[in-house]
Amino acid sequence: MPDISVVAPLFNESANLRRLAEALIQVLKSCDVTFEAIFVDDGSTDDSWETIRAICEADGRFSGLSFSRNFGKEIAIAAGLDHARGKAVIIIDADLQHPMRLIPIFIAKWREGYKNVYGQRMTRQTDPRLRNFLTRMFYRLLDEFGDTRLPPGSCDFRLLDRQAVDALLKLRERARFNKGLYAWIGFKSFGVPFEMQERGSGATKFGYGKLFSFALDGLMSFSALPLKVWTYVGLAVSGLALTMAGYYGSRTLIFGVDVPGYASLIVSIAFFAGMQLISLGVLGEYIARIFDEVKDRPLYLIADRAGKKPRAPGEPCASD
Repeated sequence: MPDISVVAPLFNESANLRRLAEALIQVLKSCDVTFEAIFVDDGSTDDSWETIRAICEADGRFSGLSFSRNFGKEIAIAAGLDHARGKAVIIIDADLQHPMRLIPIFIAKWREGYKNVYGQRMTRQTDPRLRNFLTRMFYRLLDEFGDTRLPPGSCDFRLLDRQAVDALLKLRERARFNKGLYAWIGFKSFGVPFEMQERGSGATKFGYGKLFSFALDGLMSFSALPLKVWTYVGLAVSGLALTMAGYYGSRTLIFGVDVPGYASLIVSIAFFAGMQLISLGVLGEYIARIFDEVKDRPLYLIADRAGKKPRAPGEPCASD
């Protein structure tokens, strides 16, 4: 069994894969560890899978999994963890934005006894301003109202001890927010600050639509605030309605009945109808996630494998 398993989820990253493989070989050789690397192809439409097969044929330490379709990065990470055999697992993006120089630090801290060593982004200078702003707002909201506090700047780039990996493997939820799961399992953790590098090639695959869906998964997986807030909104609206009823009742007794206003009536009806639809929409989001869970479908389907067969879920690993 290898000392280190490297899990690299990817989608349309063919141009970066050979450089990633070469960099991993070089840095892990300097760390004096045995390793395996698992590329998880999340339904790529370019020639990423062909490149993975070629890398695996050239070096037996590399293997690959190809999904039957695109299941998402969070699921791809789960699949890599399912099949990793190492005493520790390093998760790294395939776009070369995660600096390899942190890997020896991760391994050194792991040998000191830390079970969750994570990369900690200091700034987001490589992100567009709007995305940077929305990301900061989301994490601030999650820190303020979430059930699990996330270390500031933490990301998927990390080393997990086998004990931490086994704990994650027990969490089979489908609406996955891995950053929250890493924090939820606990264990002795250490953050290593770094600056994100420029992409090796290509463009980001996360548009604002995917990021919005990802943010919803994170907020709803680790906070009941979207459900609870409507109780307070309802109390506030009811209090306002009672206050207005008292005001208009007193005014009618003193000054008589006013001619009713059509415009104000329509605006009030539209406003409160909108509030009701929003609250129903929030309930629907939670119910949809419950529906996904109770169907109990597999997290992913594998269409093809390359290289040495990785550990199948449930098989003994390095710690057994």
